[in-house]
Amino acid sequence: MTRPRTDLFDDGGDTGRLMAELDWADTPLGAVSGWPQSLRAAVRVVLSSRYPMLLLWGDRLSQLYNDAYSALIGDKHPAALGDDVRVTLAEGWDVLAPLIQQAMTTGVASWVPALQLLLERAGYREEAYFSVSHAPARDDDGRTVGVLTVCSEVTEQVVGERRLRLLRDLSLRGDGRTVDVDATCARLIDAIGAHPLDVPFAAIYLRDGAVLRRTACAGGDPGHPAVTGALPDVVDLADPSPAARAWALPDAAQGRPTDVTGVADRLTLPAGPWGDPTAAALALPLPSAAEDQPLGVLLAGVSPNRELDEAYRSFYQLLTQQVSMAVRNAKEYEQERRRAETLAELDRVKTTFFTNVSHEFRTPLTLMLGPLADALADTAAPLAPGQRERVETAWRNATRLLTLVNSLLTFSSLEAGRARSDAREVDLAALTAELASVFRAAVERAGLALEVDCPPLPRPVTLDPVNWERIVTNLLSNALKYTFIGRIRIAVDADHDEVRLTVADTGIGIAEADLPKLFERFHRVQGARSRSHEGTGIGLALVHELTRLEGGEVRVTSQVGVGTAFTVALPWSAARRAVTTGPAANGRGDVARAAVSEAAGWLADPGGSIAEPAAASGPAADELAGARILVADDNSDMRAYLSRLLAGQGWRVRSVTDGRQALDAIHREPPDLLLTDVMMPVLDGFDLVRRLRADPATRALPVLVLSARAGEEASVVGLSLGADDYLVKPFAAAELIARIRAAIRRARTDPSGDDATAPTADDSLSVRDAPRSTRSTEATAVAPAPPVAEPAVRATTATAGGEPAGGSVVDAAGDGLGDILAAEWTYPSVPTSAAALRRDVRLALDELDVHPDVVEDLLLAASEAMNNAVEHAQRPSRPEVQVRLQVGDDRIRISVRDFGTWRDRRPAMDRGRGALLMNAYGDVRLVSTGEGTTVTIERTLTDPA
Repeated sequence: MTRPRTDLFDDGGDTGRLMAELDWADTPLGAVSGWPQSLRAAVRVVLSSRYPMLLLWGDRLSQLYNDAYSALIGDKHPAALGDDVRVTLAEGWDVLAPLIQQAMTTGVASWVPALQLLLERAGYREEAYFSVSHAPARDDDGRTVGVLTVCSEVTEQVVGERRLRLLRDLSLRGDGRTVDVDATCARLIDAIGAHPLDVPFAAIYLRDGAVLRRTACAGGDPGHPAVTGALPDVVDLADPSPAARAWALPDAAQGRPTDVTGVADRLTLPAGPWGDPTAAALALPLPSAAEDQPLGVLLAGVSPNRELDEAYRSFYQLLTQQVSMAVRNAKEYEQERRRAETLAELDRVKTTFFTNVSHEFRTPLTLMLGPLADALADTAAPLAPGQRERVETAWRNATRLLTLVNSLLTFSSLEAGRARSDAREVDLAALTAELASVFRAAVERAGLALEVDCPPLPRPVTLDPVNWERIVTNLLSNALKYTFIGRIRIAVDADHDEVRLTVADTGIGIAEADLPKLFERFHRVQGARSRSHEGTGIGLALVHELTRLEGGEVRVTSQVGVGTAFTVALPWSAARRAVTTGPAANGRGDVARAAVSEAAGWLADPGGSIAEPAAASGPAADELAGARILVADDNSDMRAYLSRLLAGQGWRVRSVTDGRQALDAIHREPPDLLLTDVMMPVLDGFDLVRRLRADPATRALPVLVLSARAGEEASVVGLSLGADDYLVKPFAAAELIARIRAAIRRARTDPSGDDATAPTADDSLSVRDAPRSTRSTEATAVAPAPPVAEPAVRATTATAGGEPAGGSVVDAAGDGLGDILAAEWTYPSVPTSAAALRRDVRLALDELDVHPDVVEDLLLAASEAMNNAVEHAQRPSRPEVQVRLQVGDDRIRISVRDFGTWRDRRPAMDRGRGALLMNAYGDVRLVSTGEGTTVTIERTLTDPA
């Protein structure tokens, strides 16, 4: 039959239409026409509201609700209309019943902000949260006959806040306070384990080569073995078996997030608010810097009472990122800690090495200084003047070496914490004035005034006089080294709190940016003008450490161009400590005297000195007699030694102390050869070579670099700037003379590079098996050997559009190279040939438009090829090396050929990088046969890259 329609359900939306169509007569409420006015009014309120509302009426708690509420109960709608709420919400009735009963019994409304409720509205037991108010519903007589429920779902807010707390806890647990990765993973898993409603169980697997190792896991009650027993400890990523892939860990390790199903079959773990079995999990890769190589995998269980929707998956992504970031930070921290431990261990080893070596140096130094001192003091068999000069030079430098050894030993003891203060009660003012007086002659010789202001102090001071001597000596030496005009002032004063030593100068000053690093070991102010470039760089660091050892501190104030003042302050509390018993150490004053002796070498005549040729030196027919040699070195003993050595060859030697003086001397009177040190004040040797090669007037001047900087890196820098040769200290005198002779003869026989003639036999090295100039191993002095006869240097050159100057040149490669330039030279198989090669190639390319960087690169590569040809060619059928230069339209090629059997060598400490250098500067090919080896270096003309 057709049910009568009523306007009660009008404007009630979809739910209102369903209620209008419902046969209410079959429900406990009866026909609509019989409803009391109070019920009708309540229904109109419910249907007109857009807020979720539920009206329970009568003893059977029949349900009437609106569209908003129907969305909350999901698939229970529309069957719930008119039905008993105890049936509809049976799974959550134990929670709802007390609230509904309270409202009906007391007539007082209730409010619960986040009521946890079990619902089965989507096909599974769902964890849901509602903010609910239950108010009594009254009939026309005012009796409570029902409940009006107003509610809103807050599940997303409650679950979202809970998940945010987990992420926050993870960030706190992974804050880097742990010292290793395993401890960090354990802290992270503890944080995850505290939130089982969202993550029933979790395990972190980290990659260890080709396997994943479980570092931490959590799940279930504390001590519950289910999780640890079900999850594998190690997973072989290459294992294809179902057991290895049961948890999808290999897939996740490849960077693919994977859903894991059937968890309940492998792991019995109650989860969620009501202990339902965990049925699913996620295997999530832990991202690293390399996208295709995750750090590992996070295996996390999924709550059985929450749908794995987009929000849940996003939470797991954030969880994975937090874990990954914490693990990466822990790995980096652990690596940094290991690096720090390694550096600390290296520092300890270095300190021990310095200590042991310093002790070992003392024995040979004693055996050097003793006989040298005896020889100088022997009146029974006095030394001839020439021999005395040599012995005094050796004694001075052995004394300087002993000072350096003592400084290193002191510094290493300070770093190792083994240094001690042999405290004695001293008259500090008198001791300081005495030390300053040792420097007076050197200071006044430098044209400076020495002011000493050391009035008596009110009481004696207790400190180590040897340490104080080192402090004062280093500060005075430093002031003398960097002060050129004005004065040096040393003063001692005191007040109620401290006693102070002040050393002030009117020197070059120190930039403010360098002051914080001034007391760091080995720190040097770059580009600072000084009287000498010599020194270890630990002087001020030693002052700082010794001052701390004595219980004080050192301060510095400075202004560039005005001067510097160092202040050593000792609190009276430290200056009145207990005196050490026992005899005082010997050698008081030795440090100061050695420092003054070294400083005297900085104060040579600024105009330089000239050594005339020895009267009876060398053969009378020597065409190099009278050659002019300019020596640039900041060490006075080295200048004197070189001047004596070279003057003994019949050469006229001028010596200067720095590169600026050398430039001035060259422009006034050009020498036949420049012999320069690298480390010099004002202008160093490399800058000097650079300026000479940039000036057309001095571009062809032969330059031999002499330096204590060993290693291929140093020689490459010098040679790339245009130096003709590079010799490392210590060196054999015969080798130095042979190299100088060869360089001067090359310059005289081939001044323009247009052609070449055969040099005489004396042009070769006169030292058998002389080491290469770039060799960093110790040089051993060797007695001169008979000259080695050198094959003639032959050269033929062809230019574009013209005939060869010295014969025809055939393009043997057949590839068009040689159209612009083709040249060939033959050099003797001796170390000095590399310098000749560089000069010849450079001059041959001067007229061509070749990029300068390309020229320098090729010269470096060709030099290495030449050096290898000289070193590696064994039992050559011809003691020579052939070099061929070819230039085409867009490419340039250099071929270096030897005539011996190739012999591989094990690279030494700083050797063995020749092939690397050649490949860095061009395309290299090597062809080795029984007749010899040819190395070909080729690259484009214009590309400097």
